Amino acid sequence: MNEKTMVADTLVGVNGELKMFAEYITQSENKELKQCLKQMRNQCEMSQEKLYELAREKSYYVPAAKATQEEVDHVKNILTQPAMK
Repeated sequence: MNEKTMVADTLVGVNGELKMFAEYITQSENKELKQCLKQMRNQCEMSQEKLYELAREKSYYVPAAKATQEEVDHVKNILTQPAMK
């Protein structure tokens, strides 16, 4: 397995862990457990960020082009409109 594949596989795994942390945090009623899960999630996010930096540096990952202000405004407008009934 080459490095690019290993980085991609690791990112997929980390992204899955972050989704699970979000689920566990919202479902936990125990304050201490919730705090512990948040700390673990934060560490996981830092690892994810480092992996994405590595992937970008080595051109394993090329992010999409930045959105224009018009595109940002359009999405904001959609998300802030009251829901239709």
